[in-house]
Amino acid sequence: MKKTLALAVICSLVACKNTTSKQEDIKEKELLKQATTYFAPISSVAYEKIDERKVDLGKYLYFDTRLSKEGNISCNSCHGLSTYGVDNKALSSGDDGSLGARNSPTVFHASLHSMQFWDGRAKDVEEQAGGPILNPVEHNIKTEQELVDRIKGIELYQTMFAEVYKGEKDPITFKNLTGAIGAFERTLVPAGRFDQYLEGDTDKLTIQEKKGMEDFISAGCITCHNGVAIGGQMFQKFGVYKNYWEYTKSPKVDLGLAMISQKEGEKYMFKVPGLRNITHTNPYFHDGSVNDLKEAIRIMGEIQSNIVLSHEQIDNIAVFLEALSSDVDDEVKKSPFDA
Repeated sequence: MKKTLALAVICSLVACKNTTSKQEDIKEKELLKQATTYFAPISSVAYEKIDERKVDLGKYLYFDTRLSKEGNISCNSCHGLSTYGVDNKALSSGDDGSLGARNSPTVFHASLHSMQFWDGRAKDVEEQAGGPILNPVEHNIKTEQELVDRIKGIELYQTMFAEVYKGEKDPITFKNLTGAIGAFERTLVPAGRFDQYLEGDTDKLTIQEKKGMEDFISAGCITCHNGVAIGGQMFQKFGVYKNYWEYTKSPKVDLGLAMISQKEGEKYMFKVPGLRNITHTNPYFHDGSVNDLKEAIRIMGEIQSNIVLSHEQIDNIAVFLEALSSDVDDEVKKSPFDA
């Protein structure tokens, strides 16, 4: 009798365990299905093959301080490859030490965005590459021709441009220069654990990271932060429900897109940033006014979704955002001039 009872108890426990396991599997599949509705892995992007020689040329240009008037900064100065494509400063210093007006966003995954700059004034990374070069507060090169003439006097570039742009009578042009930089930047799209999760390996995220993703979705963050770049595809008013500067303590009220369009309805509109590597690219927002990620999450909840997130939700979302991290190979980070 005792043996029969014991056996019944064991069978009951096994059945209960199996039922629980099946329920967990179902929940896991449902969560993955939900995640793939809003997000997409790097592997989902169809890339055109880029000439490696063009990428190499772009890397040289990216690290070359001769692309600034006095030779004090390069693209890598504000978008450091060793620090996830940023300089971790609220505002970056230009060639003469002057500070820019807005925070320098990461160059990692930037090619996945549908527009560039906080006001979206450049359509792609190739066009974006020319902006800082001609900006008096950044690289401070006066004209395209000034830089072209400088590059034409460098033997290394005479050879490299001729090899990359074969058949062109005059291969060293401003368009070809920015095109090469853009080609290099298009290779800066590292995949990470989150991509593996979206591809079906559900063990790549921890229980808390999955909970954070659920909180991220339920809080409405996915309204703007979605797709493969988890953002970068649209404009949104910063401060949908409340004035952003009252929460960020910004020293300056930036009108955003309205500074270009002069339209009242576009005040405080900015490009939605991508969230890949967000835990490494502080400080946050267009003016770098908030350094702490959890504080940034709290602010976003209140002024964008009109939600007061609990401490637990904020912690969970922060942990989830860490799972969006990925890095390029150490070899990519090295300046070609140091080889």
